Amino acid sequence: MAQVVRFNQTGGADVLALVNETIREPASGEARIRIQSIGLNRAEAAFRSGTYLEQPVLPSRIGYEAAGIIEALGDTNSPFKVGDAVCILPEFSMTKYGVCAESAIVPSAALMKRPAELNEIEAAAVWMPYMTAWGALSACAPFAAGDAVVVTAASSSVGLAAIQVAHRLGALPIAITRTADKRAALLAAGAPHVIVSGTENIADRVMQITQGNGARMVFDPIAGSGVTNLAAALGVGGVLVIYGNLSGQGHQTPYPYMQAMRKNLTLRPYLIFPDMSIPARHAAACEFILSGLKDGSLKPSIAKTFPLDQVVEAYRYLESNQQIGKVVITVPA
Repeated sequence: MAQVVRFNQTGGADVLALVNETIREPASGEARIRIQSIGLNRAEAAFRSGTYLEQPVLPSRIGYEAAGIIEALGDTNSPFKVGDAVCILPEFSMTKYGVCAESAIVPSAALMKRPAELNEIEAAAVWMPYMTAWGALSACAPFAAGDAVVVTAASSSVGLAAIQVAHRLGALPIAITRTADKRAALLAAGAPHVIVSGTENIADRVMQITQGNGARMVFDPIAGSGVTNLAAALGVGGVLVIYGNLSGQGHQTPYPYMQAMRKNLTLRPYLIFPDMSIPARHAAACEFILSGLKDGSLKPSIAKTFPLDQVVEAYRYLESNQQIGKVVITVPA
């Protein structure tokens, strides 16, 4: 028996509950993992609330990203062995699997041996943010000297990852935050410039920072009406990437026609799953991230940890936007 987080209806964090379940044996192509830590993502909150790209099959599990120890394997010829410390990458549908539990069945294809540079908490805080950031930013690489990348919601785990990835790709990251409370932390996290959107005009400040050239790219998880000002911050040939819907108004996101026409802009969505399903892209992302962890240029930031029995409080904290970095749930041995 193991404790598993499930929900029987869509809604806020309070619909989540811990239940005791017998965990089955893994089938071919699967593994059973004793979970040590779980990294939380806004995609899971959207899935739980019924506003994600796919709808939960109730009663539903939850959780994309975790670290743990292999307990059992469904294949005798697996490259892994029982006892291996692994990361669980976000490469499956939560309609079939979920890692927010003491023990979980996952596809073997979603496993990676834990990098030596990561402890068991950090190991649950890498793959969703860094794969998302690399996946989107690499589409504009190589960056020329001085090319700026505007990162909105910069204090999130993906935002902080994007600051590091931008540096590593040779770009100039410009962090956006709503209030001045997180300004010092973003500067300390490596952002050369921080714009406080509550008191400063993003487009005007970006133009000042880039000496009138505008940004090469905007990396935005918010969507909604704010994209008009973000488009104004781009330079000629710039790219506006939207990878989330934190505003809840994604379906009402305007198309900034005049800015796009004047500056030949590209507006595009980004979703990690179809991109990372391409073997060459997946391999390149893993090589970039693993080499960055090894040389220290990539380092996940942990905002706060919660025990598994405080899963409701953990998701509430994630959705409060107080955090700077990744929220992680720890699971006692």
